Amino acid sequence: MTVTAPPPTPSAPPPRADRHHPLRRLAAWSIRHRALAIVLWLVLVAGAVVAGGTTGTRMLTDGEAGSGQSARADLALERSAFPATLEERVLIREPGGGVVPPARAERAVAQLRDAFGRLAEVEAVGDPVTSRDRRAVMLPLTLDTDGATPVRATELGAERVRTVLAATERVAAANPGLLIGQVGDASVERAVDDSIDADFARAELLSLPVTLGILLLAFGALFAAGVPVLLALSAVAAALGLTAVVSQVLPVSDAVASVVLLIGMAVGVDYSLFYVRRVREERARGADGRTALDVAAATSGRAVVVSGLAVVVAMSGLLLSGNAVFGSMAIGTILVVAVAVVGSLTVLPALLSLIGDRIDRPRIPLLHRLSRPGRRQRFWPAAMRVVLARPRVSLAIAGSALLLLALPATGMKLGEAGADSLPRSIPELATYDALTAAFPQTGFAHTVVVWSEAPMDRDRIASAAATLRRDAVASGRFADAGSATLDVAPDARTAVMDLPYAGDFTTPEAERSLDLLREDLAPAMAAAVPGAEAAVTGPTATAGDFTDAMRARLPLVMGFVLGVTFLVLVVAFRSVVVSATAVLLNLLSVGAAYGLVVLVFQHGLGADLIGASQTGFVVDWLPLFMFVVLFGLSMDYHVFVVSRIGEAHDAGVPTRLAVARGVTASAGVVTSAAAVMIGVFAIFGTLSLLEFKQLGVGLAAAILIDATIVRAVLLPATMAVLGRRNWWLPSWLDRVLPARH
Repeated sequence: MTVTAPPPTPSAPPPRADRHHPLRRLAAWSIRHRALAIVLWLVLVAGAVVAGGTTGTRMLTDGEAGSGQSARADLALERSAFPATLEERVLIREPGGGVVPPARAERAVAQLRDAFGRLAEVEAVGDPVTSRDRRAVMLPLTLDTDGATPVRATELGAERVRTVLAATERVAAANPGLLIGQVGDASVERAVDDSIDADFARAELLSLPVTLGILLLAFGALFAAGVPVLLALSAVAAALGLTAVVSQVLPVSDAVASVVLLIGMAVGVDYSLFYVRRVREERARGADGRTALDVAAATSGRAVVVSGLAVVVAMSGLLLSGNAVFGSMAIGTILVVAVAVVGSLTVLPALLSLIGDRIDRPRIPLLHRLSRPGRRQRFWPAAMRVVLARPRVSLAIAGSALLLLALPATGMKLGEAGADSLPRSIPELATYDALTAAFPQTGFAHTVVVWSEAPMDRDRIASAAATLRRDAVASGRFADAGSATLDVAPDARTAVMDLPYAGDFTTPEAERSLDLLREDLAPAMAAAVPGAEAAVTGPTATAGDFTDAMRARLPLVMGFVLGVTFLVLVVAFRSVVVSATAVLLNLLSVGAAYGLVVLVFQHGLGADLIGASQTGFVVDWLPLFMFVVLFGLSMDYHVFVVSRIGEAHDAGVPTRLAVARGVTASAGVVTSAAAVMIGVFAIFGTLSLLEFKQLGVGLAAAILIDATIVRAVLLPATMAVLGRRNWWLPSWLDRVLPARH
C-alpha cells in the first residue's frame, strides 16, 4: 500500500467551545495587553537577575556534595576546629632530564625563597628536598589561610595562589636553564577552573551564532530567527537569578550555570520555534493574525506545556539521586524550563502580535524563498511513502539497527575522571606528573578522619594512630605510610591522618588500599577511642562512593522518570498506546546513545576524529544525567510530532495518512530544533575535559538519532502498524481524563 502525503489542508477555525481553553485565554490576554505582558516579562527577568546578584550564589561544600562514607568524613572536617592548611610545591628540574646541578638549584631556591618571603599570601617556606636520583628538587610552601575553615580556605586558596604562581613564573623566567613549575591542590584547582572557564566561554561564544545561523536557515528572516534566541536568553538569565536565590536554602554546584545555559537555550529556542513556525504556517494558509495566534496557542502552546511537563518530570528524577550536585542541577533546569514555558505562553504571543507581518522581515535573500511556509516539500513525503509502504519492514530494520548500536552499553564500565584524564596542556598537570614520578609520596592520599562529640583522649588517639601507621606499613599497600602524621584539632574533637599511595587515584591498587583502611584499620582506630567514629575520604574514596551511589540510585531514577512521564503523556494524548510507544522509543534512542559513547570513549572507535583518547570507561555521572536530559528533551520532538498526527486523526483522517501528514507538517520545525540542539551539544564535545567531551558527544548523537531514525522511521512505522489501536484508552480512564482540546 502506498500512502501519499499531500500538503496539509488549511486549519479550520477553532471550535467555539475551545475558545475558553486556559491556553487560548492566556494568549488572548497577552495579545490584548501586549505592552503590559512585555513589561511584566522584562520586570520578571530584571527582578530575578537583580535578586540573584544581591543574594549571591551559595555553593555546595565538598561534604554537602559528596556521597557515602567520604561525605561523612568531609562534613566532619568542615565542622571541625581545624585551621585549614593549603600546601604547594615548586619543582626544579633540568630540561634534558639529567641531574640538577646543585649550584644552580641552590640559586633558584634562594630566589624562590626571596620572592615568596615578600608575599603576604605565603605563610611558610619549607626546606628543599632532592629526589633519590638527584634529577629533581622540591621546595614546599604553605599558603596563608588566616586560620580559615577548610571550606573558606578553598576559596582563599583559589584567590591567593595566583600571586604565588606569578612569583614562581618570574623566577622560572630568570633561570632559563632550568624547568621550574608549581603544583598543589590550590594551583591545580585554579588551573582546571581556568581551563573550564575558557572552554565554556568559547562554547557560549560559539553557541549563540550557531543557534542564530540555524534559525536563519530555518526561517530566512531576522526577526523570526531572533525572537526565539531572545526569549531563550532571557529565560536563562531569569533562571540563573532565581537559582541564586534558591541556593540560599538549597546550595548548588558550580556546574549549575552551565547546565542551565545548555538546557535553557535548547528548550527556550525549541518552544519559541514551535510557536513561531505554527503562526507563520497559519498565516501562509490565509488566516488573519489573530486567528493564527489563536491556533498556535491551542496547538503549539499545548505541545509546549506537555513538553515542558515532560522535561520537568525527567529532571526532577535527579532529586531522587541522593546526591546534592544532581539535586541542584534538577533545581536549575526545572526553573529554566518553567520560565521558558511561561514566556512561550505569555510574552511570545504578545511579541508576535506586536511584530505582526514584520516577523518575516528583514528577509535573507534566497533563504527566505527556500524556507517560506507552504512551500511544497519533496524529501519528507517521499520518505513517508517508503516507510509507510512497508511499515513492519521499516520497523524491523530501524529497530534492529538501534538495538545493535545499544548493545555495547551492556558492557559499560563506569569510572571517575582522574588526573590522567585531564588535559596535559595545563602546565600544573605536567609539573604534577614530574613531581609524582620523582617523589611518589607527594601524590594522592587516603584521609582517615576520627571525630567525637566530646574531646578525645590525646594519648589514646595517638596510640591508635601509631597502630594504624604500623599496620599500614606492614600491608605494603601505601607509598610512604611510615611518614604519615596525626593532626588533632585544638578542641580534640577531630583528628586526621593522611596515608599516601603511589599512582593515580583510579588504580586498582588505590582501591585495594582504601578497602583495607575502611574494613580493618580505620574501624580499629575508632574502636580504640571511646565514643569516636571514623571514616575515610580522599579522591579514591569520593569517586568510589559517588559511583556506588549512582549505580544504586539509577534504577529508582529511571523508574520514576519512566512512570511519571508515561502518566503525563496518557493525560495529554488520552492514549495508553501512544504513551507507551513514546516511552519505549525514547528508551531505545537513549540506549543507542549509551552504546555510541561506550564505543567511542571506552573502546576508542573514532575517538581520534574528535580529539579524544580511549579512556577505557564512561564517567560515572554521565549515564544518569544523560538519561534524564535526553528523556526530557527528546519529548520535545515526540510531543510535537504526535500532536500534529493527533490533529489529523481527530479530524477523521485515516491513521496512515494522519501519520504521513503529521510527520511531514512537523518536519521543518523539528529538524530546525534538532539542528540547534545538535550544534550546541557538539560544541560541548570539543571542550578539553573528558566528561564534557563525553556529554557533548552523547547528547548530540542521541538528538541526531532521535530526530532522524526515531522520528522519521520508528515512530511512523510503529503507529502505522498499530493503526486504530494507537488511540486505545480504557473506558474508566476515558470518563475521568479531560478532553484533548
